Amino acid sequence: MLIDFFQTVRKAKVPCSVPEYLDLVNCVREHLAFGDLNDFYALARLCLVKDERHYDKFDKAFAAYFKGLDELPDFMDEANIPQDWMRKEFERMLSEEEMEKLEAMGGLDKVLDEFKKRLEEQKKRHQGGNKMIGTGGTSPFGANGYNPEGIRIEQGQSRHKKAIKVWDQRNYKDLDDSIQLGIRNVKVALRRLRKFARQGAADELDLGDTISSTARNAGFLDIKMVPQRHNTVKVLLFFDIGGSMDPHVRVCEELFSAARTEFKHMETFYFHNCLYEQVWKNNIRRMNERSDTWEIIRKYGPDYKVIFVGDAMMAPYEVTHVGGSVEHWNEEPGAVWMQRMADHYDKLVWLNPAPESYWGQGGSLGAIRDIVKQHMYPLTLEGLEKAMKELSK
Repeated sequence: MLIDFFQTVRKAKVPCSVPEYLDLVNCVREHLAFGDLNDFYALARLCLVKDERHYDKFDKAFAAYFKGLDELPDFMDEANIPQDWMRKEFERMLSEEEMEKLEAMGGLDKVLDEFKKRLEEQKKRHQGGNKMIGTGGTSPFGANGYNPEGIRIEQGQSRHKKAIKVWDQRNYKDLDDSIQLGIRNVKVALRRLRKFARQGAADELDLGDTISSTARNAGFLDIKMVPQRHNTVKVLLFFDIGGSMDPHVRVCEELFSAARTEFKHMETFYFHNCLYEQVWKNNIRRMNERSDTWEIIRKYGPDYKVIFVGDAMMAPYEVTHVGGSVEHWNEEPGAVWMQRMADHYDKLVWLNPAPESYWGQGGSLGAIRDIVKQHMYPLTLEGLEKAMKELSK
């Protein structure tokens, strides 16, 4: 059984290995979790998941694998959940209308007492019906059925939004590494691209050298100073702006804000759809204040890391043809300018805010992907980390 469960977790893209699986097997053999699904869930997550961003994937895999399991934990045991606490929690969650319906059934006490009674009586799974705990039907207890005053058990989501209590909640949805980025997550990922060096005046205490020098000096204090450490990585950041990029403004703003705090040497430019002979720094004055792309290539050396941000989704001729730009007459195709950038800068990646499932293989996106040597990554936490790893090589 555990092998199938392990494969299910792997298929959910949770990176767990055979040694971690063997750890889980050994823990089960030692009865660290026995006869309780919740205990096994906690143990399995501890053994198989080494990064909190994969918690949500694990939760979904766990729910899918154990869906329909007949075992129902005795969560009504007063030793585990005090009756008065449950009463207060339920009353807090119910509307006045739902409380009135409960009173019509005899009150919350009667619903809870009836549930405990049926839990003790039930020996097998029930489908449909109006009494026992099961799926479908109109019983107040179970899943995927209908009753306006019920307790929902082991159901992925509410169908009628009227269950008294939900027992299986996914608590780590926002930790999934496939979600769009927040500023904090962007900063964490960008730090993989840092390279420190000590530059400037010696104004920082070198504690290790001070201790060693003082010891060599027969105990007389000999203070040693060193220059501060600075991130010496140089970055050119190009943002596609306008048109199909409008829905992605927020995530691009978050990336820009995080990058500005992480990199001391960074220059930012804008373009529309594809790179041509000119770019700009200020979108308000984009028609009057532009920078020649040739000048950027000459000014910023090959030691710069180049990051393009855009969805790369446009008419193919905007990349491949003279005059293909939708805004002006370009004397050379956009592909020529992109190739010049790729030839000049050894470290160049493209971050795409559009979901990877939308990319496809051909068209404008395929052409740009070929130019950047397949170094196009989705603008997610996982994608950004892969891009930073590529730039750090």
